[in-house]
Amino acid sequence: MMMEMYCAKRSDQIDAGSKCNKTIVEGLSGTYNQNENQYIRLYLDAFLDPSTRFRQSRSTIFVFFLRTDLLLAMSVESLKTSNIVNGDSNFSNGHTKKPCRIYVGYDPREDVAYEVCRYSIMKRSSIPVEIIPIKQSELREKNYFWRERGKLESTEFSFTRFLTPFLAGYEGWAMFVDCDFLYLGDIKELFDLIDDKYAVMCVQHDYTPKETTKMDGAVQTVYPRKNWSSMVLYNCGHPKNKVLTPEVVNKESGAFLHRFQWLEDHEIGSVPFVWNFLVGHNRVEKGDPNSYPKAIHYTLGGPWFEAWKDCEFGDLWLNELEECEIAKKVEKLE
Repeated sequence: MMMEMYCAKRSDQIDAGSKCNKTIVEGLSGTYNQNENQYIRLYLDAFLDPSTRFRQSRSTIFVFFLRTDLLLAMSVESLKTSNIVNGDSNFSNGHTKKPCRIYVGYDPREDVAYEVCRYSIMKRSSIPVEIIPIKQSELREKNYFWRERGKLESTEFSFTRFLTPFLAGYEGWAMFVDCDFLYLGDIKELFDLIDDKYAVMCVQHDYTPKETTKMDGAVQTVYPRKNWSSMVLYNCGHPKNKVLTPEVVNKESGAFLHRFQWLEDHEIGSVPFVWNFLVGHNRVEKGDPNSYPKAIHYTLGGPWFEAWKDCEFGDLWLNELEECEIAKKVEKLE
């Protein structure tokens, strides 16, 4: 007989996935005891019975551990590999409908940022999503991208991001997002904002950075519509977006692309700023839940850079990193 248990926050409010099966993760014992001041091992029991559905369905594995303020129940479902552009794999979230496509800018220097961004989306999504890293090296191999890197390009995806409609086959809607995001909200809420009358939708920041450098010493540039292109919902089938061919993306200026100059102003839809909450610029207003970020953008630099470990909301990212690393370890055991 499969045992059941409840897990809850210290406030005794039942958390998501609170009623769950107690199952085995063989060979995992002792793995997560490195920092005993922060984590106290609660338990991880072996309870596999050939007669249960667990063995047949490879159901959810639950890992329990105690933090100082929260009893976390991490649900790591069976992992499946998708046939997607860059050959990446993603967590299956139990849905069969066609997933929403999310292209994430990838830079080898920020691999851990990509992994956490990806994990944070999958963890909170109530709809099926497909996470596709835009890797410049692979695009060059396919002859989709060949322009030389400019001195002001702080990441490898400064220009490759604009290939999103092309990579999506100029069909349906797809999202592009920088890898330095941490999602706190359900991505379904963002996709629910889609309006087919627009060619693109984004947070229309009025943002002029005061800093002269960002991340790991990259030059900070100032231009109109800055950060609009860092998170974009693309109506890939819109006639205007068919302008974004590899030839155009490889030859046009940064101004033309980052300012959406292939579009008229009325073709650019607006998204609430909480979906691209700029650390150091946007503010949470006391007593206003509508100001709390649903997606934090560490645009100046995040905790994966030594100089930015103590940045605002850095603790949230570091906590997410810890969960992400545990999920990856459990993935290997499956």
